[in-house]
Amino acid sequence: MSEKKTGRKGYRMDVKIELLLLIVSILFFISILAEKASSKFGIPILLLFIGVGMLFGSDGLGIDFDNYNVAQTIGTVTICIILFSGGMDTKIADIKPVIAPGIMLATVGVLLTTILTGIAIWWILGMTMKSAGIGMITAMLLAATMSSTDSASVFSILRSKGLILKNNLRPTLELESGSNDPMAYVLTTTFIGLAQTSSEPHYITAIFSVIFQMAIGGAVGLLLGGLLIGIINRLKMENAMLYPILVLTFCIFIFSSTYYLKGNSYLAVYVGGLVIGNMPFAHKRSTSNFFAGLTWLSQLCLFLTLGLLVNPAELKDVMIPGLLVSAAMILVTRPISVFASLAPFKNFSFTNKLFISWVGLRGAVPIIFAILAIVNNVPHARLIFNMVFFCTLVSLLVQGTTLPFIANKLDVSKEPENNNLKPKHFDIDFPEEIKSATSEILITDEVLKNGSRLMDLKMPEKTLAIMVKRDSTFFVPTGRTVLMAGDKLLVITDDNAALEETYRELGISK
Repeated sequence: MSEKKTGRKGYRMDVKIELLLLIVSILFFISILAEKASSKFGIPILLLFIGVGMLFGSDGLGIDFDNYNVAQTIGTVTICIILFSGGMDTKIADIKPVIAPGIMLATVGVLLTTILTGIAIWWILGMTMKSAGIGMITAMLLAATMSSTDSASVFSILRSKGLILKNNLRPTLELESGSNDPMAYVLTTTFIGLAQTSSEPHYITAIFSVIFQMAIGGAVGLLLGGLLIGIINRLKMENAMLYPILVLTFCIFIFSSTYYLKGNSYLAVYVGGLVIGNMPFAHKRSTSNFFAGLTWLSQLCLFLTLGLLVNPAELKDVMIPGLLVSAAMILVTRPISVFASLAPFKNFSFTNKLFISWVGLRGAVPIIFAILAIVNNVPHARLIFNMVFFCTLVSLLVQGTTLPFIANKLDVSKEPENNNLKPKHFDIDFPEEIKSATSEILITDEVLKNGSRLMDLKMPEKTLAIMVKRDSTFFVPTGRTVLMAGDKLLVITDDNAALEETYRELGISK
């Protein structure tokens, strides 16, 4: 092995691929274990993944990774997959009532956040870091990188705490988080261009460029998403495992082709996923499961990379301005942007707007956008990266860990209507077009009080028992099948209302 001097203090050792794979597997394993802590303590999983990367980084256990081009490549690929998968998981029926406010938050809200935060950053850095000589364009660039929100961390916390949001808040936040990255990306690249030019900035040209990129991105996403549906439904491939690979191929094609058409690739890939996810096609369930796992892998790769990339020793230099900027974003600029964006919509109460304001959680995307400034050799790029990273950590710590508390205090959460969990002992699922509800019933002495045969159970006509698990044995029951305490009974009903009736008839409290 040979030694190579790095840009940081110390030396980096060239390693064999086997050692690299060993290190990566250990990092992945520790990060997966960290997910359990996220569910138990309500800590954003992004924060834990980044923390694992920082622990193993140059200022921790000594893995020296400072290749921003590689980090940008990893970030671009993983964000492409995450946005596409997010589009697939977003149901148009759910977001239809909140499309207008969601789009306002994702566009006007992002723009207002950038402008207001940029002014705040220019003023704060002018007071705390005068020697840096930060101008208004650089301040706006820094603000633009942090103008989008992160959905993965928000909803992982809400799910782990069992919070159900009232008044269409969840689809509103889902739509905003899934669609505001494109606007933030356009603003970031626009200010990067303005920061690099030595002449007077052409703001009118920049505005038309933003509109053009968004229009092209949306159109390409719609067109190619619809084209993929047509291709899948006409293909008759014998190997069903190729269908998810085909969708992944189109995901990458949508992203890359939009780039060469001068459109917004982030918007295109999200819209493409939205179109595909809301249309029926062959092997949709297996494709959705494939992308769910791929999305977690993408997030894991992305967050670990970002954790390894940062030099924690440099963060102390931006601690004071970072805390001030974070406070300004959390308490001032984000709330003003939300209230202004939602002003035309009377169905959002004051407390609803306050909660949406608090869910301005920063995540991995702002850090990736900050890397763009370094790769493009923008003045003060390293300062921008450190500020964005520090503000992201503050956002995750302050907003991420307090989401359940704030939701309860503002009375925007409610208890789940039922506890209809997916069967744990039966690996069965139905396409979303089928509205039937399945549930797993634990047979107890109380359930068997009227008799031990299946026909003795008081089940409604709409409920059908389809399988029994006894110890490690599975079998299909008949009416004369004798059930035993401890059996698991898989039932299927027409809908959730029929399932509720089944529980009542059997005297089961969920």
